[in-house]
Amino acid sequence: MVTPQAQIKLNLPVALKDYLESKASKFGMPLAGYIKHLILQDVADMEFPTFEASDRTIQSYKKALEEKEKAVEVTNIDELFKKL
Repeated sequence: MVTPQAQIKLNLPVALKDYLESKASKFGMPLAGYIKHLILQDVADMEFPTFEASDRTIQSYKKALEEKEKAVEVTNIDELFKKL
C-alpha cells in the first residue's frame, strides 16, 4: 500500500542543522530520517481522529457486498482498460 506523502521545507539555523546532522550520524541515519524519527516520537502518544462513514459510503459498501459474487479478478489492468 502506498501511503500519501507530503513534502515540508524547513529552514533551520546552520548551527542547529549541524547539531542535528551530528546526532543523526551517531545513529547512522540521514538527517531527514532522524527528523522523521523525532516527529514520530513527539506524536506517538496522540490519538488520530476517526471519522464516521457517510450514509452514501455505507450504502455503497452494502451494495458492493451484495454484488460480491459478480466480482472478477483482474490480472492485467492494461488489457481491462483496452476492453472498456
